[in-house]
Amino acid sequence: MPTPNFPVQHTDPEPFQSLAGQIKTWGQQLGFQQVGITDTDLAEAELRLLGWLAAGYQGDMGYMERHGTRRSRPAELVPGTLRIISARMDYLPESPTASRQKQSDPASAFISRYALGRDYHKVLRQRLQRLAERLVAHAGTAGYRVFVDSAPVMEKPLAAKAGLGWIGKHTNLIHPQAGSWFFLGEIYTDLPLPVDAPFSDHCGRCHACLEICPTAAIVAPYQLDARRCIAYLTIEHCGSIPIALRPLIGNRIYGCDDCQRVCPWNRFARCTAETDFAPRHGLATATLLELFCWDETTFLKRTEGSAIRRIGYVQWLRNLAVALGNAPSAPEVVNALRSRSDHAHPLVREHIEWGLSRLHPLP
Repeated sequence: MPTPNFPVQHTDPEPFQSLAGQIKTWGQQLGFQQVGITDTDLAEAELRLLGWLAAGYQGDMGYMERHGTRRSRPAELVPGTLRIISARMDYLPESPTASRQKQSDPASAFISRYALGRDYHKVLRQRLQRLAERLVAHAGTAGYRVFVDSAPVMEKPLAAKAGLGWIGKHTNLIHPQAGSWFFLGEIYTDLPLPVDAPFSDHCGRCHACLEICPTAAIVAPYQLDARRCIAYLTIEHCGSIPIALRPLIGNRIYGCDDCQRVCPWNRFARCTAETDFAPRHGLATATLLELFCWDETTFLKRTEGSAIRRIGYVQWLRNLAVALGNAPSAPEVVNALRSRSDHAHPLVREHIEWGLSRLHPLP
């Protein structure tokens, strides 16, 4: 990072207090619901991360340990970093009631609400870049880097320290007046801005998220075994889905929102005003059969600019085959699976065979 012209060595904190207030105002003008600032001390989060990795809960996500301490020590990732500006943006496109109705219909294709619209990485990165540019213009010169799930960054612990909420028992960030339906992004900077106070934990004795999890992936309060999590299985995991977990996935083909939907704090969540997060290409109302009939060209076209595209067409078909195997048996479902039973990829064939065996068990 270049040395800023802003008076970093100055003993008077007032200019930085003023700048911190400006940053939060600019953030709201750019569509963020909240902006907070924290320092780089993640010692407690680092210990929790190391314990999580030692338990093997990361599954196939080798990138979680690949970067060593750069994930938990921001100044190792970006030398010179003194503060992290953390921002949140609401994304809920519809009421939780509508989402619950969708997920309870076994013929419907359930997609996690965050992925129905435009890829949030692009939306937040553009807004954070504009915020950083305003920061530089005001400060004269400031070193910074913008991150949105694009590097080894502990976004939830940083957001919690910056006063954007607390990490709930389901391991998502919760704000007492906004719930948890929001995205996070960060700006690493070398300006010694004043930091915000964190929230205390308000989960209390509630265990709703542990009780609702279809695969019991929340193995204890604040501990998630990703290997059992439907979001991990349908998005991060590229191989065969464990047979014992397939029936528990239901009609969820990309992610799972159950732990958020049941959280009592989400009664305060508001639907987003961001048009970029509105559902696209009928994904909010699509059926399993409709999506299973997409060829690869259609898949690429309909998921252009979407976070869904990252899983690829083979994984898309794998997930749909499992969901169809969990659907009520019907001729059209059986015929759809049979129509792809000779698919070139063995992963797709395996899950189609499983789906057919569920619909037509062998005597």
